[in-house]
Amino acid sequence: MSSASKKQGTRVFKKGSPNGKITVYLGKRDFVDHITHVDPIDGVVLVDPEYLKDRKVYGHVLAAFRYGREDLDVLGLTFRKDLYLASSQIFPPLESETSKRPLTRLQERLMKKLGANAYPFFFELPPYCPASVTLQPAPGDTGKPCGIDYEMKAYVGESTEDKPHKRNSVRLAIRKVMYAPNKPGEQPSVEVSKEFMMSPNKLHLECSLDKELYYHGESISVNVHIQNNSNKAVKKIKVSVRQLADICLFSTAQYKCIVDEKESEDGFPLGSGSTLSKVYELKPLLSNNKDKWGLALDGQLKHEDTNLASSTLIPDQTAKENLGIIVQYKVKVKLILGPLAGELTAELPFTLMHPKPEPDPDSKPSTDKTSSSPNAADEETEERTGDVPVDTNLIQLDTDDSTPNVYAENDDDLIFEDFARLRLKGETEA
Repeated sequence: MSSASKKQGTRVFKKGSPNGKITVYLGKRDFVDHITHVDPIDGVVLVDPEYLKDRKVYGHVLAAFRYGREDLDVLGLTFRKDLYLASSQIFPPLESETSKRPLTRLQERLMKKLGANAYPFFFELPPYCPASVTLQPAPGDTGKPCGIDYEMKAYVGESTEDKPHKRNSVRLAIRKVMYAPNKPGEQPSVEVSKEFMMSPNKLHLECSLDKELYYHGESISVNVHIQNNSNKAVKKIKVSVRQLADICLFSTAQYKCIVDEKESEDGFPLGSGSTLSKVYELKPLLSNNKDKWGLALDGQLKHEDTNLASSTLIPDQTAKENLGIIVQYKVKVKLILGPLAGELTAELPFTLMHPKPEPDPDSKPSTDKTSSSPNAADEETEERTGDVPVDTNLIQLDTDDSTPNVYAENDDDLIFEDFARLRLKGETEA
């Protein structure tokens, strides 16, 4: 490892209240859903006991579905639906909370660095919580975009029912993400036929994809075989990738959007008794769909580009109502025969996701002293691009295989990076 990279140390995100009396420290902003469990949201809060006096510090994690602009919230009517809320008391710590879970390595290092007034917190999201999804706003729209967002808040109050004041509270935008499963599904394939009046035989269409699971930025190969035994001619073919977003709010509505499309007349018209076999390449990218309002995107943490929303994995069909926005993708192949003969259509569902990153070494309990990988990503923007592997590990650990007990020796080697106050587009009161 080079000396330049060793000097980077451990990156920790922090954000303080406007009056500076409480500060929240987090090791990462993306928390992964592993289907069976979700990464815990853990960190440290630094408090000023003299300011608090007899008051307490509470924390909560809120998942909400915003379906209208904030500036339209009037007369107590808000265009948002809370999907999940977890609350806990951070200061003074409850014995039942501190005794039942060991501290992570990062929490131990932060508490040693920050002193006696630093207190750990821990939130655990249940399975089947919705992933962070943003709906692409129309050009010219300002304010928070519609979609599902997660917020971690720490605030001062007498009780959990107290309304937080902006001066002594901290709000942090975080994300819940899901990555591709280790075992992809079966290769998608479909066969369809169409009969015609006055025609003894059928028009037959066979379609397949080269695999079921694609990563963002990959090309999709669509294998098409047409056997025309009818007396009609096929004029042309259209092959498209469609995003289907089910909005599970008060009632379920489905929105369809074409994210890539090809129309070809090469090899057409295909007359009676003819066959055609061809492979069509498609690549669904957000960069080609910037003008489409309502397109589902992976949740954003700041102004930088994200990508098309990842497919929603639904292990339990009965929990669909809790997912808020369910995103699926299909390849649609359409044969155009003419104004009177109609068309023949086939659909192939597939999964579009990010690859699973390396595990986060600093989130393990502090009793595990194994050394962490020196190859942790130090670029925040990599997770929002389609052409590079995704890594939610925003912590750069200064490790050296020749140095035992690296965590004990380098406990003060922490780099604190401010949580920017404009993490979300138009968010001015964060």
